[in-house]
Amino acid sequence: MTPNLTLIADGKKFMWDGRVFDTAEESLQQATAYERENFEVRRTDQDGKFFVYTRRAVKEPVVTRT
Repeated sequence: MTPNLTLIADGKKFMWDGRVFDTAEESLQQATAYERENFEVRRTDQDGKFFVYTRRAVKEPVVTRT
């Protein structure tokens, strides 16, 4: 089983972290760790397996001048 590499939620694109979790608790622990690192996180399940999708939260846009 291979989940989608991307997930669109609330109009935002999230990327799969590449790991398949056997329990919801394991996926929650990983999601919490990502949130501590300032990622936005979504969790999903499919066929009894659990997946974590992340995206880096933009805090402040970087503007460069040429």
